[in-house]
Amino acid sequence: MAAFDENLFFATIGELNARLLRREFSAVELARAFLDRLEALGPRYNALALSMRETALEQARRADDEIRRGRRRGPLQGIPYGAKDLLSVAGKPTAWGARPYARQTLPYTATVLRKLERVGAVLIGKLAMIELAGGGGYRWASASMHGPCLNPWDTSRWAGGSSSGSGAAVAAGLVPFALGSETWGSIVTPAAYCGVTGLRPTYGLVSRYGAMALSWTMDKIGPLARSAEDCGLILQVISGGDSQDPGSAGKSFYYAPQYARPLKELRAGFAPADFEEWAEPAARPDFLKALDTLRGLGLQFRQVRLPEFPYSAVAGLIIDAEGSAAFEDLITSGRVNELDDARQIAGLRAGLEIAAKDYLRAMRIRRLIQQELRKLLADVDLLVSPARFGPASRISEPLDRPRSQASRPKDRGLSDLGAAGNLAGLPALVLPCGFAGGLPVAIQLVGRPFSENTLLAVGREFQRVTDWHRRRPPAIPPA
Repeated sequence: MAAFDENLFFATIGELNARLLRREFSAVELARAFLDRLEALGPRYNALALSMRETALEQARRADDEIRRGRRRGPLQGIPYGAKDLLSVAGKPTAWGARPYARQTLPYTATVLRKLERVGAVLIGKLAMIELAGGGGYRWASASMHGPCLNPWDTSRWAGGSSSGSGAAVAAGLVPFALGSETWGSIVTPAAYCGVTGLRPTYGLVSRYGAMALSWTMDKIGPLARSAEDCGLILQVISGGDSQDPGSAGKSFYYAPQYARPLKELRAGFAPADFEEWAEPAARPDFLKALDTLRGLGLQFRQVRLPEFPYSAVAGLIIDAEGSAAFEDLITSGRVNELDDARQIAGLRAGLEIAAKDYLRAMRIRRLIQQELRKLLADVDLLVSPARFGPASRISEPLDRPRSQASRPKDRGLSDLGAAGNLAGLPALVLPCGFAGGLPVAIQLVGRPFSENTLLAVGREFQRVTDWHRRRPPAIPPA
């Protein structure tokens, strides 16, 4: 077996693919190396739900055979990856992070996983997640049958969001990339907390067939990876219409950085209050440097603010109503009590009591929000804000504990962009941009529906002149 140094585990998709095509190592050797690392280190971070060693090596052998025969399937051929455990693999356990489903197997494989297999990517593991992707709301990072997912930068900190295993696995070099999902923050948060690049696609661009449903009108699947370039390569494969997903937009995505508009032609909206008041003091210097970097690349900035709406209340009510409906059998059977987080149990029960009139009112307000955001994004090409206002929280602290005793700023700026962007189904790209107290922080770029190429072009240029996405946790124990 080829000897691999530590650098290999933090290489980009393009770098790994080039070495595979030069026959420096085989896809089987690469898969074994990552499997060994994932199986050794994944449990230390509570990030591994299920190793897929047997099927992974079969997929890797097929990739090697096709590479030998000159049959090229693109840059993901032979590349190992992990998938959040809400994506089903036929005949394999798919527990959704929750004890009531620990023995669940499903007879079908998620569309995104089938698409990745067709281009020769190698699924080496299913990754831990918050139980039921956080449906009903949860108070503790330990709301998972696997325990709290630990941040590779500091294991006293949380990896963040329901796609925590995906974020931690990429950050620790356990997989070159991973799939996560977002309903409200579950790609953005772990990408920001773990210092990796994450892409939340436009609602409907990626099929959710074979994924656990939390909110039929808000769920999205997307990649966490080393770079914006990697995210573009992955999105090109997993996007596209799917008649098995009623929410599918019927659109495909082709990653085409060569046709991107020059950054000097792009207008970016931002709110100074986000960077100067909402951001935690330790994070402000690097957030402001990131803005200066984007200006230096040619982006034209103008001040904007979100129109006044109860974004969080609307998003919360819709997710609670749809999530409790999705898990009605679990709730009414009483098996909901097997979940790990007491607040989540209570929240799922309460969601069944939401009146239809309240849900419909929230959906009407949501339509107004979508219309107003469309107007806002007619004047700018993208919005720039901190992905999270500070670094990862401690796993010992309740998630509803205020991060600061300071009073909330009067200027709301774009502080509600997480809820607003998900309500409107807008794409977002998370870019590591510095550190606060030794922990990663990140900015996010949010654009119009189906403007992923624009966001990726900006992200690619930002990462061309910075190296934050190349930083790695300093104390990864040997596998």
